[in-house]
Amino acid sequence: MSGNPYQEGRGNRDHSITNPKGTGTLQPSPGTRHPMSTANAFLIGDSMTAGYGKGPDILHDCTIAVDPGEIAVIVGPNGAGKSTAMKAVFGMLDMRQGSVRLDGEDITGLSPQDRVVKGMGFVPQTSNIFTSMTVQENLEMGAFIRRDDIRGTMEQVFDLFPILRDKRHQAAGELSGGQRQQVAVGRALMTQPKVLMLDEPTAGVSPIVMDELFDRIIEVARTGLPILMVEQNAKQALEIADTGYVLVQGRNAYSGTGKELLADPEVRKSFLGG
Repeated sequence: MSGNPYQEGRGNRDHSITNPKGTGTLQPSPGTRHPMSTANAFLIGDSMTAGYGKGPDILHDCTIAVDPGEIAVIVGPNGAGKSTAMKAVFGMLDMRQGSVRLDGEDITGLSPQDRVVKGMGFVPQTSNIFTSMTVQENLEMGAFIRRDDIRGTMEQVFDLFPILRDKRHQAAGELSGGQRQQVAVGRALMTQPKVLMLDEPTAGVSPIVMDELFDRIIEVARTGLPILMVEQNAKQALEIADTGYVLVQGRNAYSGTGKELLADPEVRKSFLGG
């Protein structure tokens, strides 16, 4: 892809972004043996305690962050609170403690719709496309908040996912699982987001399709767009991650670079199959 995709001057290459309300430094977690600084985070869910409705807390003082132009992944066992952490950052459940900041602005009180306007692109794990609409119509729906010419962005999406150009007039519900995920990611990119959030983007797809999706995710990140991703395929996700967070029972258990977590014997033994 050429030029500066997804919008000129969105600011996500600015590594001087700081949190005016504190350093935001994660305390050392078992296995990492050093603090992780989140002071330059472009998006941070800071010290989140949250749950659904009047139910019990699912997240407990959990911190998740992604720096400008980087890929951060959230991994952990089933029921660890991975998708819940993503939904908390996106404003889809009740935050009982903590805050969410985007580009230095506190957005804790905003609705998910308002967070999209602020620059969040969110791709849920399920029900993430309009199956009866064509591929092109799905992408057009993704640009609902825009009032400018969207054709250039659509061409960028087609350059990223060439199969979607070929199938632009086909109903999205007729596509394969991997192609549907490409539509879902493309639709999120149509908003020209400042940060892209992906909840289990490779769920239910074959290993070959998973590798292809990860390649496309890396390509998006190389444009300067920060990506926060929840993944069940922990090993593969950490291989492409700049930063990784291992959650256990809604808490930060391990954190570090993707390479550090892959090399950590406790993480390997407990979460990566040895």
